[in-house]
Amino acid sequence: MDSKIRKNIKAGLKVSIVLKQDQRSGKLTDGVVKDILTNSAKHPHGIKVRLEDGQVGRVAKILES
Repeated sequence: MDSKIRKNIKAGLKVSIVLKQDQRSGKLTDGVVKDILTNSAKHPHGIKVRLEDGQVGRVAKILES
């Protein structure tokens, strides 16, 4: 599934995100989606989400559907 399309991201989904401070290195952080923060239907850099642990970043990969 494409992580750049908002309708593919749902609360409770396990994903890998890129945090703001990790954008240069591309380091991924795994977690479970709590909130979707991007309002538009698509975003070229990935949909911005808040994980259940409070971290915010853009979805790079969807780990389980």
